[in-house]
Amino acid sequence: MARIGEGDKRWIVEDRPDGTNVHNWHWAETDCLEWSRNFLTNLLANKTLIDGEGNLKIRTKKIEKLEGEAYVNIRKGKIIPGYELNLVVSWEGEVKETDGSSVVKIEGNVEFPYIADENADEDPEVKVTVKDEGPIGKRLKDAFVVKGKPFVLEQVKTYVNAMANGGPAKEEGEVKKVVKKPAGAGNVALPPTTAVDEKAKVVVAKKEKKKEGFKTITMTEKFSCRAKDLFEILMDENRWRGFTQSNARISKEVGGEFSIFDGSVTGTNVELQEGKLIVQKWRFGNWPDGLHSTVRITFEEPQSGVTVINLTHTDVPEEDRYGNATVVENTERGWRDLIFHRLRAVFGFGI
Repeated sequence: MARIGEGDKRWIVEDRPDGTNVHNWHWAETDCLEWSRNFLTNLLANKTLIDGEGNLKIRTKKIEKLEGEAYVNIRKGKIIPGYELNLVVSWEGEVKETDGSSVVKIEGNVEFPYIADENADEDPEVKVTVKDEGPIGKRLKDAFVVKGKPFVLEQVKTYVNAMANGGPAKEEGEVKKVVKKPAGAGNVALPPTTAVDEKAKVVVAKKEKKKEGFKTITMTEKFSCRAKDLFEILMDENRWRGFTQSNARISKEVGGEFSIFDGSVTGTNVELQEGKLIVQKWRFGNWPDGLHSTVRITFEEPQSGVTVINLTHTDVPEEDRYGNATVVENTERGWRDLIFHRLRAVFGFGI
């Protein structure tokens, strides 16, 4: 998790003489929540913890709840996991007669309220509960604490280590590696006639021209809040620092300048209408000199307490100054993951 003042490195770009794709603004992020659910299910579901010892039988049942977020970022081979999870696993206990027949069955849960990357070197808190607090229930609960708690803690450590090693992202990264093709290797072969060759040259020229062009990003997002409140947050540098965990300086005046994500994005305010419209010029530090894009955000409140944002981000270059053709994709991901999703998470604006 980023600390205030450090910012989120996916939005930080640096000038490099070798043109290296710094920080993967150009940074690859993999959502690991569903992978985490499957991984933890394999580790924790349907596991026998006690089988006959003291005439008891205790086993885990299934993952009842896994809530929160889990992701892995990989930049230049460095793995940076991030996760904050609330995990609940159900368990079942039996007391048996000496002949093996069951006397009573009792169910319970084991909960990890907070499994987080920031506490990866520590044992997380574990809460063991039982649905029947009578003498038999207490006996089974005590047995689970003695035998089951060390087991589930060990499985959670296995998950933490797996995330530290990249989770699903490292394998995906290996699959996505592609050997760079020689120039023109991707072109379709054409009959060797002069006329066709000339047409092929025109096609290649058009493709090259298109590669040097610009794109427009459009997004529509819905929030559970008033339009005025959302407008104020986006124009307030203190709250911007809070939900992005990065430094920000934002003028609230038309013609005023702003700097966000630790200076990675700079620009000026073109038009401001409280609760209705934000128009700004945006520029990223790794773009070619002199290029500025235009961000237009409209706010609509179709019903009380519900706001719809329409984003149009025009003149986004297809390539940065180093020739990396991921600018549009990463800019769109930045809007979605680093701004809109975090607004919902931090301020509770989700629908």
